[in-house]
Amino acid sequence: MAAAMGVELLTEEQYRELQKLGNFDTKSSSWVKTPADFRKLGGALFCDRRFGRVFVYHNGAQSYYSGRAFRGSLRV
Repeated sequence: MAAAMGVELLTEEQYRELQKLGNFDTKSSSWVKTPADFRKLGGALFCDRRFGRVFVYHNGAQSYYSGRAFRGSLRV
C-alpha cells in the first residue's frame, strides 16, 4: 500500500526522530518498516508513544494492516 502511494515506511529510527518533533500516536499505533529477516519469520513491528516515551512492539504479519495505519516518508 505504501509503495502504491509512493512513500516508504519509516524505520524504527526514523519513527523515533519523528517523535522528537511532536507527540504522535498517543492513542493509536503505527506500523513501521520491519527488517527482512524478521518479516521472513512472520513478524512485523509497530510503534506508539505512551507515558512520555516511544515503544516498539511486534505482531504477526497476518495482522500487518489490521487496525493500524503506518508512518511513511516522501522525498521530494
